[in-house]
Amino acid sequence: MGVFQRLSDLLKANVNDLIDRAEDPEKMVKQIIIDMQTELAKATQNYGKAKASERLAEKKYLDAQKVSADWESKAKAALAKGDQDLAKQALARKVKADEDLANYKEMYDSISAQTDAIGDQVEVLKSKLEEAKSRQAMLIARSQMADTQKSLAKAAGSFDPNSSFDKFQRMEEKVVRKEAEAAAFTEIAGDALTGGTGDELKNTFRDLESEAKVDAELQRLLAEMNGGANSTK
Repeated sequence: MGVFQRLSDLLKANVNDLIDRAEDPEKMVKQIIIDMQTELAKATQNYGKAKASERLAEKKYLDAQKVSADWESKAKAALAKGDQDLAKQALARKVKADEDLANYKEMYDSISAQTDAIGDQVEVLKSKLEEAKSRQAMLIARSQMADTQKSLAKAAGSFDPNSSFDKFQRMEEKVVRKEAEAAAFTEIAGDALTGGTGDELKNTFRDLESEAKVDAELQRLLAEMNGGANSTK
């Protein structure tokens, strides 16, 4: 189960150190998949051993049942012949067989419960492995696409290669940040190619709107003043 604890740590407290040391997140997730597959193989092997122990315990339990039933049958046969002493001897053997039967049943029940638990764990590991494989394919595809987009954007805009973002807290956040970084490069490259004409055009229209407001205020004051003069006359 160690690799799944490692995976949990990767996604929680220790993710920063592990990711910061990983030059390629694709290699990182691939190695985790390999480790998970190895752990699943070990767990499956242990489950097989547990099933073998369970079958052995079951056989001993069933054999003890037969011994107890056999001594009881012999005691009945002795009683049928009127031999109580022989019947008591058979029942004494049955009592001992019943004690063994109880012990074997307890052992079988315990091993069976443990085997079921191991089987459940194997199913959980299989499910986690399938989920990890699915996420691996998605992350690798997104990472490769982000690298391609970022490379094209840098070539078009001649950006500073030394600029960088903060370290990512989680592996998926690292891929998402790469996508955001590529989008930012593309946007800046677009502004550089247009020469900033978009902002100048906005300023021109803003000046026109401001002048229109000033003219409107002037007309309002003139109207108020003319109105006041007329009322005086």
